[in-house]
Amino acid sequence: MRHTFSRRQLFQASAGFSGFALLPNSPESAQAAVAPVTPLNRFPRMTQEFFVNEVRKSGQASVRALEALKTRADAEAHVRELRRKIRLCFGPFPEKTPLQARTAGVIDRDRYRIEKVIFESRPGFLVTGNLYIPKGRLPAPGVIGTCGHTTTGKAGDTYQSFAQGLARLGYVCFLFDPIGQGERLQYAGVDARPKIGPGTGEHLHGGNQQFLVDEFLGSWRAWDAIRALDYLLTRPEVDPKHIGLTGNSGGGTMTTWLCGLDSRWTMAAPGCFVTTFRRNAENELAADTEQCPPKALALGLDHADFIAAMAPKPVILLGKEKDYFDARGLEEAYARLQKLYALLGARENIGLHIGPGYHGYTQENREAMYRWFNRITGVSNAQREPDLALEKDETLLCTPDGQVSKLGSTPLYAFTKLKSEALAKKRKALSGDAFSQALARTLRLRSRRGVPDYRILRPVAGRGFPRKNFATYAVESEPGIHAIVYRLSDDPLLSRPPRGSKRAVLYVSHVSADAELRDEPLLAELMRAEPDSAFFTCDPRGIGESRPDTGGADSFRKPYGSDYFYAIHSIMLDRPYAGQRTQDVLSVLDFLQAQGHSEIHLAAKGWGAIPAAFAALLFPGVVQVTLKNALTSFSAVAESAVYRWPLALLVPGILEHFDLPDCYRALESKGLRQIDPWGPNPEG
Repeated sequence: MRHTFSRRQLFQASAGFSGFALLPNSPESAQAAVAPVTPLNRFPRMTQEFFVNEVRKSGQASVRALEALKTRADAEAHVRELRRKIRLCFGPFPEKTPLQARTAGVIDRDRYRIEKVIFESRPGFLVTGNLYIPKGRLPAPGVIGTCGHTTTGKAGDTYQSFAQGLARLGYVCFLFDPIGQGERLQYAGVDARPKIGPGTGEHLHGGNQQFLVDEFLGSWRAWDAIRALDYLLTRPEVDPKHIGLTGNSGGGTMTTWLCGLDSRWTMAAPGCFVTTFRRNAENELAADTEQCPPKALALGLDHADFIAAMAPKPVILLGKEKDYFDARGLEEAYARLQKLYALLGARENIGLHIGPGYHGYTQENREAMYRWFNRITGVSNAQREPDLALEKDETLLCTPDGQVSKLGSTPLYAFTKLKSEALAKKRKALSGDAFSQALARTLRLRSRRGVPDYRILRPVAGRGFPRKNFATYAVESEPGIHAIVYRLSDDPLLSRPPRGSKRAVLYVSHVSADAELRDEPLLAELMRAEPDSAFFTCDPRGIGESRPDTGGADSFRKPYGSDYFYAIHSIMLDRPYAGQRTQDVLSVLDFLQAQGHSEIHLAAKGWGAIPAAFAALLFPGVVQVTLKNALTSFSAVAESAVYRWPLALLVPGILEHFDLPDCYRALESKGLRQIDPWGPNPEG
């Protein structure tokens, strides 16, 4: 049966509202009961254009750094500096521990054999891989193959194809399952079927959670590849003078990052990933957690810089004409690399192949990779891919039951839980100025100068608010960003907010002040309790009146949705999105104080409670705090296998310094009242 839904139902489903019931005695109640009011959103492109501008500035820094190079010595120093910056993004790697590698079986074929290998990249963290070994001349060049986002990982047709093709041409290729794919589901049920994901679902869920403890999924995935290389180099069949690296899509991502993370590669071929951060941002192309290195944009890094970190070793960039990774950006990256390689005297060592058609490691792109590697190694003069005979998925399994979880592999989220618990034991209690300073540093808050400018927006009738009149102010938090503020009153407000009331209530919305003014009991309670206080609401950036329409109006809360899109870009910019929203609330508080409101009761719900709590700690004029449905603790999210708080509210590295309960204790001096706190899996 086909179901149809009203616009109101669709909005409620996407935004999580329970309805738009009006408060009793609302002057618009009769009209609104017939025609539901659509929440206002007058700034849907504000956040997108702000971030595009920030990403452009980073890209320009990368280009300027390259343009400044004049000599070979300049180029060599540039490569060293890029390697340093890349390590800042990925953080320190753990100590290398015994691989505990074992072969679980062998598949014998006409011109090669496949060994089923299981090893530990970290103690208790199992990796499954297929080692393709040719039957011809040995030792042979080795290649690490990194997989893209296929459910079956190394058994995916695309990845089998290039691994088998390389083996038939005389290469040893080690192809391993990424975290969350193939035999390495981290959230597998008792039946070994995925509970979250697989692939991108697990990458976002597990990776977003890791940020709280200052971990990065991209580092974990890169470390798996580095340990796979360690294993490959233990094999007598491998010639260590020729070690290649290739992959496509998500595997192209890891190939790109790994070019800058390990010096043992002698050649590489990343496919269907390299473009520019600018093109991805402008095209509204969301990417997985591991595709967005922390601080990369703040450090002025772009995709090409990760390849440049391997210069002057030979690399061919592979792309597709109709890829969603913009081919224009790929050509821009190639042009930048050409200059660098020319300065290093190795212009012939950077190549480009853009195949026809859509995203994928198709035959023509694989053949470009074979030819590139053959030119370097001389292992074959083949120009075309040999005939292939792909295996069934189950034939390539390394584990008896198809999942490492059945062998007792420690899941990713358990490592995150352990680190969260360890950080809690090491944290020192903070108070006073030391706490405020630590909070401002962690949130990367920018300085605020004087009274913020603001716009007075034209009235919008028929909102059904609990007071007769309201005015709307767009308070400038920083260039290009405005927090939207409503001032409710029974008197008409035509110009700037009226002065005279010493006390004000400011409510920071969960997802839309406009909708919540008709629906949220806390607002009605606050108005009854403080009838003489000036009453304001606030939508910080990306919320309510500036809710982005990026990727479609229904994308906001989805894993790849607009809220995630800006949160992950914020991490690359080294400015947590929760910190930016805190900045907005602080600017609104500056605005209220400038209107004579010296005593402010700061209230908030749900998503708004986190930036509100942070702002209340930092703003002396806040004298009372009410938080409804506030997150109990970040550690509860970090230590839960399943959670439902968005990345936009998860502050990277915060658990190294403090947790939300520390904030709540500090707010007790401001009369903090908590109403129905939410744990890691909120109802709303």
